[in-house]
Amino acid sequence: MTDAKALSAMANPFRSRMMDALKVDGPSTASGLAQRTGQAVGSASHHLKVLSEAGLVEEAPELAKDRRERWWRLVDPGTRWSRAEFADDTAAVTAAYAAEAMHLQRQFERVQQWNAQAADVPEWDRAAFATQNWMRLSPDELRQVSEELIEVLMRWGRREVPDDGVAREPVLVFARGFPAQP
Repeated sequence: MTDAKALSAMANPFRSRMMDALKVDGPSTASGLAQRTGQAVGSASHHLKVLSEAGLVEEAPELAKDRRERWWRLVDPGTRWSRAEFADDTAAVTAAYAAEAMHLQRQFERVQQWNAQAADVPEWDRAAFATQNWMRLSPDELRQVSEELIEVLMRWGRREVPDDGVAREPVLVFARGFPAQP
């Protein structure tokens, strides 16, 4: 992603939740997304328009049952950016920071919510994980670790879900790697 408009669009919590819903549930209408994210239909329609103008979602007219129904899907199922890509665009760097801060806050809230309910679902509690690893890396090595992790996550995220009768739930996996001191 190399566009300040797309980053600004993603920095809104409702739009981010809508994109998450489209990733997890697949294409949807504004009313379906409104119900999934707890918004009014008019608000969902507005946010879809912003996401569409930013090139993040597109209409899926082949799914409509009639001319009044409008379905939407993600343009790309994965979202990734680096602030370094925007070094010459102050607005894009600002938007990238805002989007990152909002996503980090949402990740933190989701972890808190999971921790509050984990004991109620022991089979998922045994499968869930958290990891923290200290490494000594160069910037090139960190990029390599990043590419390998993202490749694994993308492969699992894009796989065809087997029709084997096993119940599957949406699972959020996130990772960050950056220089820090203990």
